[in-house]
Amino acid sequence: MAIEASFTATQGEFPLAEVFSKFPAAQIELDRVVPTNDVLIPYFWLQQIDSSDINLDGIDHPGINDLRIIDDVDGELFIRIDWDFEYESVLTAILETDVELVSAIGKEDKWTFEVRGNKQQDLSDFQSYCKNNGIPIELTELHALSPLQSGQRYDLTEAQREALTLAYACGFYDSPREVTQKEVADELNISRQALASRLQRGTRRLIASTLIHPSD
Repeated sequence: MAIEASFTATQGEFPLAEVFSKFPAAQIELDRVVPTNDVLIPYFWLQQIDSSDINLDGIDHPGINDLRIIDDVDGELFIRIDWDFEYESVLTAILETDVELVSAIGKEDKWTFEVRGNKQQDLSDFQSYCKNNGIPIELTELHALSPLQSGQRYDLTEAQREALTLAYACGFYDSPREVTQKEVADELNISRQALASRLQRGTRRLIASTLIHPSD
């Protein structure tokens, strides 16, 4: 049975921490981080910044080989990063163990990582790797992706529940749609990318909790 867990890191130097030394008010969200053949080919969104006056010169960290701006979408920068995996971080822990990174959101004072394992042992191995390699993380949430009984909350976070409920009420899921993602995001006072992430993760949890059975 698949299990998801959330971890926070409030100390130690995740490679992208160097971004906050230059843009302390920014938020970073890793995008489509998928381990393939022991290689992570990630992109990330740089949010809550003035994208018209941004350059990445001077961002130097032993865990980063290269940063390149790909696009500017509604004031949020879409950036490609080439990691150096000789530097130990949460990402190397993911590569060396049998967990998948579902999401990662970072601010200057804290990173939150959501990972998934096929069994409890996978998450235990991930925690052990971090501990043995001096990667400071703290477990904050743990739940199995299994069907829930009627009346329970379907493993949604409050943020995911709020986003899904508002999107539904505003007609985002109607055909044709009554509102755009940006309009729903504005109602919640969050970025469009943050809303898209909440809707995606919330929908996945709803499916896992209602349609997917352990035998599947």
